[in-house]
Amino acid sequence: MFVAIGVMLILIGALMIWFAIPYSPVKKQFQNDVAALSAENKLPADGELFMEKDFSQLPSAVQKYIENCGYIGTPKTSYLKMEYHAVDFSQDRNGPVLKIDYTQYNFINEPCRMALIDSSLFGIPFEGYDYYRNGSGGMKGVIAKTVTLFDQTGADMDKACLATFLAESLFAPAVLLQDYITFEEISDFEVRAAITYGGQTASGIFTFNEQYEMTSFTTNDRAAAGTDGSMEYIPWSALCSDYRLSESGIKYPTKLQAVWNYPDGDFVYFDGIISGITSGQ
Repeated sequence: MFVAIGVMLILIGALMIWFAIPYSPVKKQFQNDVAALSAENKLPADGELFMEKDFSQLPSAVQKYIENCGYIGTPKTSYLKMEYHAVDFSQDRNGPVLKIDYTQYNFINEPCRMALIDSSLFGIPFEGYDYYRNGSGGMKGVIAKTVTLFDQTGADMDKACLATFLAESLFAPAVLLQDYITFEEISDFEVRAAITYGGQTASGIFTFNEQYEMTSFTTNDRAAAGTDGSMEYIPWSALCSDYRLSESGIKYPTKLQAVWNYPDGDFVYFDGIISGITSGQ
């Protein structure tokens, strides 16, 4: 009996040490993928600057957004990094609300997005990895650093991830100049955008306020993924607010919400404050 108790205590101690150390396979994969993609997409150090003429063929609202947010005269970039801390996050409407840290990279040359969720469930590490690369998207959740809770892939995920990349495209203006994206003016404050890559097309509508800050992106091309692997197409919105001037002189939103617009009511599953936006060559 004492031997069994001793073994159990040793196992518990080993688990506590494993949970406490910074290393995890998911984080390592994320870091390796980001490092490889950063090297692949690296631009020359003396790269070009954004000019007004670069955006002259785009709808007026987009041009005014670019100008008012201060992008003209800044270097063209190869990737965007966004960081959030202590985000309120829930996987589904009946699930618990977690506090997560969220780090993402959007690469520009070809549509590519990598995002890491870092959190815990009852003191046990929980990590998520959302990715879109080479036309394939997926969402993976791992608990205790080794146990995979879900790993969702397929055509629906490919399209959903492509739509998410499109939703964030205005934060990385070099995306707007790529051949894989097109725009159509709807009104002075609304623009329809479409992105085509890897055999998939996703589209949505950007809405701007009177200061030409982008306040929302809405689409019908994202499927809500259940923890049981089910996929359901639900209208989806990304809401941006509280724009502030960064140290780089560019105006960014500091608050972002991701919302499933269910017929019986909106479900805000991601409610976060952007703690940092950086870009690189």
